[in-house]
Amino acid sequence: MNLIERVKNIILTPQSEWPVIEREPGDVTYLFTNYVAILAAIPAVCGFIGMSVIGISLGGLGTVRVPLLSGLVGAIVGYLLTFAMVYIVALLTDVLAPTFNGQRNFENALKVTVYSYTPAWLVGVFLLIPALGFLSILGLYGLYLLWTGIHPMMKAPQEKSLVYTIAIVVCAIVIGLVVGVIQAALMPLPRA
Repeated sequence: MNLIERVKNIILTPQSEWPVIEREPGDVTYLFTNYVAILAAIPAVCGFIGMSVIGISLGGLGTVRVPLLSGLVGAIVGYLLTFAMVYIVALLTDVLAPTFNGQRNFENALKVTVYSYTPAWLVGVFLLIPALGFLSILGLYGLYLLWTGIHPMMKAPQEKSLVYTIAIVVCAIVIGLVVGVIQAALMPLPRA
């Protein structure tokens, strides 16, 4: 798998990329080291630089920054928790498959989860400049990727794909909130 080609194809032509992905092995180690480790680093590194090095300008009041050591710890913890989050969402995707007349297949569940997170990781580049952080909303394109991947990857009928996707998204939001609480607990408030 060529990383750049895969990213380009999953973003631009997901309908034709999912069948290609479905035929590939879904080895956890391979996907985590060759895809997640690289792309998940984008928001971690950019968020650290944006919040600890660049900071948020408050006009005449100065610039607020997260202390470097705290920012680094937060970035590392967030980065590592991303792996746990992806794995847990994949497990839930697999477990939920029969509920929506899909087929349980953890490797395919992992692939659909990993590749659906691609936009969220890519838009992490906007965290470099905290004022552009609102553009992270573009990462919601991953919801569309998940929806288009559910049928070919988990063999769920088209008519159940949307509800299956919503169930996965709800689970991912809950997991994301837990991860956010853990990460926030490790991060002190920014200082001027």
